[in-house]
Amino acid sequence: MSEPLFRRLCLLGAGLIGSSIARLARERGDIAETIVAHTRKPETLARIRELGFADVVEEDAARAVAGADCVILCVPVGAYAGVMAQIAPHLAPGCILTDVGSTKGSVIRDLSPLLPPGVHLVPAHPMAGTEHSGPDAGFATLFEGRYTILTPLPGGDRAAQERVAELWRRAGSTVESMDAATHDKVVAIVSHLPHLIAFTICGTADDLAEETREAVLRFAASGFRDFTRIAASDIDMWRDIFLNNRDALLEMLARFTEDSHALARAVRWGEADFIEDRIRRGRRIRRGLIERKQA
Repeated sequence: MSEPLFRRLCLLGAGLIGSSIARLARERGDIAETIVAHTRKPETLARIRELGFADVVEEDAARAVAGADCVILCVPVGAYAGVMAQIAPHLAPGCILTDVGSTKGSVIRDLSPLLPPGVHLVPAHPMAGTEHSGPDAGFATLFEGRYTILTPLPGGDRAAQERVAELWRRAGSTVESMDAATHDKVVAIVSHLPHLIAFTICGTADDLAEETREAVLRFAASGFRDFTRIAASDIDMWRDIFLNNRDALLEMLARFTEDSHALARAVRWGEADFIEDRIRRGRRIRRGLIERKQA
């Protein structure tokens, strides 16, 4: 077995992603010697103790990060600034601070100003998840075969970046690096916009007259069911994602709106060739995902 990457790994937040990291670290044994978990809610702290995936369960964030050589933020991105204000004075020199948030520009904006000297910030985004949340939702294989994107800061510590990359490689991920702005545009189209559409479609169905709404639920085909699975995602997390990736999401939404209007015009005027072209493009994208083992 390889030497553990970290002596003391601290997870701030133990929902789907945080508890999956903890389970992975516990199962492999080569990620951390000691796993520390922190969350705000007493009932969640009690459940973490029952599940047993952390060596230390700490209710105070400052005490949780004390002495840790790696701290991973696993809370909604809108909470980062407040959490950072709590923990910054207690981060040890040489500590690696990383995260799992789905936006990266906002993460750098909120964490960098409070970063103590000698603490290395390495933003990261594991592109994995389910519609489930909470400490019971996690599983050790969540990240296998998925991408994790790092958005290292210019001039950042290369050794710290490599240790974070190695963490995700040991989790089974393929690791890629890009700048934060590019990341936020990419995830806006492949993740954030699909969620926005799913929430909207379900809202539209819910606003239908009661008789029609009941028929929708009774006869829902696989396409609509797929949207409801996405729409079952965590409320706090997705609210914060939308608000913290606002510019990129609105840009992609505007492009989608233009394209959907174009398709609507083709339907209205019976332009079969245009409709067939859009369907073919969708099929091609799907084949590409399957070939990359991302579907």
